[in-house]
Amino acid sequence: MNFLDPLALAILLLAAGCLLAVLEVFIPSGGIIGFLAALCLIASLVVAFRRDVTTGLAFITMVVIAVPVAVGLAFKVWPYTPMGKAFLGELPTEAEVAPDDERRSLVGRTGIAKSLMLPSGSVAIEGRLIDAVSQGAAIEPGTPVVVVEVRANRVLVRPAEGDEAQQIVAEQGDVLSKPIEDFGLESFEDPLA
Repeated sequence: MNFLDPLALAILLLAAGCLLAVLEVFIPSGGIIGFLAALCLIASLVVAFRRDVTTGLAFITMVVIAVPVAVGLAFKVWPYTPMGKAFLGELPTEAEVAPDDERRSLVGRTGIAKSLMLPSGSVAIEGRLIDAVSQGAAIEPGTPVVVVEVRANRVLVRPAEGDEAQQIVAEQGDVLSKPIEDFGLESFEDPLA
């Protein structure tokens, strides 16, 4: 296979076109590199069709597949290259994006919906109001709920069912009927006295 063989030239032009298409994505050129990529790809098809029709059709298929794959792989690999790291900065670690331990401990806890959840709203869990998202259907205020999952900054809840709901209502009780000592507030002096 010598260098002037039409098949070798078509393959070389196809590779150059893919490389230029990848470069166009990452180097601002005002479309000049993209234009050169298109010229290389078209020239590759012309050379392939001059060899024979079957080769030309095969190269059309390769162009349709190779260019998107090359650009997709470039996007996948680019954040890990020195240029990608300089442009994007360091990617956050799992520990940096994980919710704090306090929220993770909410999974499995129960509470009462304090607002209409369509799908987000407020839930009272152990006397604290927490923003939450319902797992599916709307939840009416006063409905007992169970925390299903905590991901990033979202607390996902579902309505409690059957005996579970009755137990939650019994645990929560009516907040206004409880004595103030049950809330853990220390006595305080009247500032006006």
